[in-house]
Amino acid sequence: MRRMATIAWKEVRHIVRDWRTMVVMFLIPIVQLFLLGYAATTDVEHIRTAVLDGDRSPESRELLRSYEASGYFSLVRYVESEQELAEMMDRGDVRAGVLVPAGYGRRILAGEKAQVAFVIDGSDPNVANAVFAASQQVGQAYSLRLMERRLGISPEELMALEVRPRVWYNPEMKSVNFMIPGLMAMIMYLLTTMLTALAVVREREQGTVEQLMVTPIRPAELIVGKVLPYVAVAFFDMLEVLAIGTLWFKVPVHGSIGLLLGLSFVFLLSSLGIGIFISSVANTQQEAMLLVWLTLLPSIFLAGFFFPIEAMPPALQGISYLIPLRYMLVIMRGIILKGVGLNLLVPHVIPLLIFGVFIMGAAAMRFRKRLE
Repeated sequence: MRRMATIAWKEVRHIVRDWRTMVVMFLIPIVQLFLLGYAATTDVEHIRTAVLDGDRSPESRELLRSYEASGYFSLVRYVESEQELAEMMDRGDVRAGVLVPAGYGRRILAGEKAQVAFVIDGSDPNVANAVFAASQQVGQAYSLRLMERRLGISPEELMALEVRPRVWYNPEMKSVNFMIPGLMAMIMYLLTTMLTALAVVREREQGTVEQLMVTPIRPAELIVGKVLPYVAVAFFDMLEVLAIGTLWFKVPVHGSIGLLLGLSFVFLLSSLGIGIFISSVANTQQEAMLLVWLTLLPSIFLAGFFFPIEAMPPALQGISYLIPLRYMLVIMRGIILKGVGLNLLVPHVIPLLIFGVFIMGAAAMRFRKRLE
C-alpha cells in the first residue's frame, strides 16, 4: 500500500505541475456541459420563419398570430414572392415559410375549406421532422377554433376520440434532462481512458519506467498507483457535472447518489482497462491520443448518446453490445431520471462488470508483458 501511495503521490505532483492537464481535467468538462446543455438540443422553439401573405386579410393575420403565439415559430420576414422566399431559405436565413393564398379570408368567412402551404427546410431531417409536426399541431388547433365559431360547439364535443398522453420521467420533455446524464458517463469514459493512457506512455517516453522497475515496486502496484489519481478526478468531475446540471439546468435527480457512485466505479473498470491497454500498445503520447479517439467516436455514436440504438441497422445494434458506454448510459439515465434501483439495472450491470473484469485483466497482462 505504501508503494502504491508513493506512485499515486508522484502522479498527483505530475498533474499539479502541468497546467494543461489541469485544464483538461477540471475545465473541459464544464465547457462540454454548457456547450451540450445549450447547443445540443432537439427542442424546437422560435424557428425562423418567412411569410408570404397573398391575402392580407384579418383572417390571415389571425392565422399567422396563432403560429407565432405557439412559441415554435418566429415570423422574422414578410416576403413578396415565392422566389424571395426560396432565396432566403437557400441562404439559410429562415428554416420554414408560410404561404397564405389570395382568397383565404373569403373562404373562411364563407365557411368553405381553405388551404395554407407550409414549406420546410429539410436539409436537417431532425429539425424538419419537429417543424413538420409543430406546423400540423398549430394548424389543427386553429382549425378546431374555427369550427367552434361556426357551429357553436366546443372542440371537445367535436372529437369522437380524445387521447390524453402523459409523459413520465421528463414531463417537460427537455432535451437537457436527457443530455446531462449521458454527458456524465461520457466525461468519465473520456477522462479516465485518455489520462491513464497518456500518463503511462509519458513515463515510457521520458525513460522513467525503467527507473521505476528497478525499484521493489511490482507491475500491478505501478498500475494501481498510476490510475488512482485519475479515479479520484473522474468522480470529482462526475459530481461537478451533476451539481451544475442540478443547480443550473434544473435536472432532477430521482435516484440514489450512492448507487450511482457504486455503479460508476464498475464502469471505471472498463475505461481504465481500455486506457491501460492503449498505453501498452502506443509508443508515444500522440499515438495514445489517436487510439483513444478511435475508441471514443464509436462509443459516442453507437452507445445511444445522441441517436437511439433502435433506429440503427441490426449490424450496428449488435456491435453496440460490445461498448461499455451503452450500458452506463442506461444506468445513468435510469437512476437520475427514473429513480430505479439496482434490481432493475442488473441486466446492464452484469455485462458491464464482465467487460470491465475482462478488459482490465487483458490490459494488466499486456502491460506486464510489455514491461518484462
